[in-house]
Amino acid sequence: METSTGAIGNSVPGKSRKLRSLHSGETLAGWLFVSPMLLGVTVLVLIPIIATLVLSFADWNFVQGWNGIDWVGFGNFEKLLHDTPFLRSVRNNFLFLLAVPIYMIVSMALAVILDRHVYMKGYFKVAYFMPYISSIVAVAVVWQVLFQPSYGPINQVLRAVGIDNPPMWIADPNYALISIMMIVIWTSIGFNMIIYIAGLQSIPKDLYEAADIDGANGWVKFKRITFPLLSPTSFFLLVTGVISTFKVFDIIAVMTQGGPIGSTSLMVWYLYDTAFVNLKVGYASSIAVVLFVFVLLITFGQWAAQKRWVNY
Repeated sequence: METSTGAIGNSVPGKSRKLRSLHSGETLAGWLFVSPMLLGVTVLVLIPIIATLVLSFADWNFVQGWNGIDWVGFGNFEKLLHDTPFLRSVRNNFLFLLAVPIYMIVSMALAVILDRHVYMKGYFKVAYFMPYISSIVAVAVVWQVLFQPSYGPINQVLRAVGIDNPPMWIADPNYALISIMMIVIWTSIGFNMIIYIAGLQSIPKDLYEAADIDGANGWVKFKRITFPLLSPTSFFLLVTGVISTFKVFDIIAVMTQGGPIGSTSLMVWYLYDTAFVNLKVGYASSIAVVLFVFVLLITFGQWAAQKRWVNY
């Protein structure tokens, strides 16, 4: 009896050592598998974020080298408060936010129509989604032709219906930002519509059948069933849409370069112009930090507000 007990006692430490060795091997294999991603995230994301935060407290033109760094503390942020072009870009960015609810409303309406009342749904899905996946350069060229003040199709139509002095669109400081917003709305509708259609297909059909038995019309079913149950989808699209408006750069770079007279200069474009044209890296880093804070605060605000209107 004592011999068997001793054998068992000797075998337990051996098994525990094997288990620890196996666990260590699995841990090492796991780290090896994720190391390429961790290395990429560290080099391409984390280090640039930290460098941007540090350089935001410096006045530095990188052509001067590391010896040209002049630490100014919060001087860059104080300067931003009196920087008219920066304040204009901030105002333009917040005006640009109006595009998000517009294309969300249009996308939801199209999704409801396509999901229930249209044949050849696949064709229309592809047709609406094509602008979203098209090259932004091609999109910009097409809209430059459409917005051409003298011979563009849009102004030709407006003149045909009796408007003698139609807007000059991207050539007019009063309409240039609206023109860019129209393009972003046009390109964003397809993606949002596809997401809304996916949300509609997840709504139980029993709810609509029960509403039909109670005699509810189409508007009541949309108000009481469709819209509340699409609220998580709407919340997702709202958050991602707002963040995307603070990243608009390519369409500005191709069409207007921030003009005319800074009317289409958004924060990302002003950051690019400051860093890579004027070579003020420290000042541009402070703009990036302010941009990050804006996005962070707006996103937190949306997360706090979603408890009142999002139904999970």
